[in-house]
Amino acid sequence: MSEKTRTPRRASWRTDEHGRRLRAWELLLRYGLLLAVLALTVGPFLWQLSTSLKGPADDIYSSPPSFLPEHPTLRNYGRVADIVPVWDYALNSLKVAAGNVVTNCVGSALAGYALARLRYRGRGAATLVFILAMLVPAESIIIAQFTTMRSLGLNNTLIGVLLPASISSLNVLLMRNAFLSLPHEVEEAAYVDGANVWQRFLRIALPSVKGTLAVVAIFAFMGAWDDFLWPLIVLSDSSKFTLTVGLNYLHGTFANDQRLVAAGTVIAVAPLIVLFACLQRYFFRGVGEGAVKG
Repeated sequence: MSEKTRTPRRASWRTDEHGRRLRAWELLLRYGLLLAVLALTVGPFLWQLSTSLKGPADDIYSSPPSFLPEHPTLRNYGRVADIVPVWDYALNSLKVAAGNVVTNCVGSALAGYALARLRYRGRGAATLVFILAMLVPAESIIIAQFTTMRSLGLNNTLIGVLLPASISSLNVLLMRNAFLSLPHEVEEAAYVDGANVWQRFLRIALPSVKGTLAVVAIFAFMGAWDDFLWPLIVLSDSSKFTLTVGLNYLHGTFANDQRLVAAGTVIAVAPLIVLFACLQRYFFRGVGEGAVKG
C-alpha cells in the first residue's frame, strides 16, 4: 500500500483556545472538573426544586435519598402563599431591587465616566477611595448605617433599605474600566465637532458599554434581592418585609416541613434566573467592551 492511499489515523488530541494540543486524558480531566463544579453549584438548587415538588406521601428523609418525586405536586407553593404573604414580600423586594438597579446604573455610569475620561485634580485620590471602600466589610459599618437611617427618619422604610447600597464601589470601578477601554480618538473627534461632555457621554460612551451596564444591573439586582441582614435590621413592620426576611418565618414556625422551605427558596431564586436569562447576551458581551462598530 502506497503512502498516498494509506488511510490517516485520527488524532487523539484537540486544541484549546490558545491552539495548544490537548491529549485525551487532559480532555477527560477538564470535563471531569467541569462536571464536578456543575454538580456543586447547580446540584443544591436542583435538590431544592425536587423537594418543593414532593407531596406528603414522598419521604424526603429516605436513605438513600430519592431525587425524583414519586407524586409531584405544586401544592407546596400554594401553601407558602397561604402561610405568609409571599407576593407582598416579593413586591417589596422588587421595589428595592428595581430602585437599586436604577441608582447603580445611573450613579456608577456617571462616576465611572468622571473617573475615566474627565481631567481634574484629585482624580487618582477619588479612584483610590473607591478601591479602599471595597476592602471595608459591610458588617463593620452596619451600626453607622443604622444610626444614619434613624437620624434621617428612614427606619422601617423601603428607602432606608435601598439607600446604603444605591451606588456600589465595585460597580463604579467596573464602569471606569469599561470607559477606559474606549479609544480617545472618537471622543476627540466629537469634541472637535462641538459636542459637550454630556453629549459625548450619552451618545458615544454610554452606548458602547452596554455589556458592562448589564453586568452592573445583574449585580445590583442580585445584591438587593438576596440581602437579608440589612432589611432584617432596618425593618420592623412585617408589611414592609422583603422576601428574604419574610421567608424566614418558614424556617422558624414550619422547620419540620422542608417542602415549604424548599418551595420558598425556589420562589426567591426564580426572578434571578429570569433576569440572567434575559441579560445573558449582554452579560457575556462585557468581555469585549469598548469596541467601536463601523
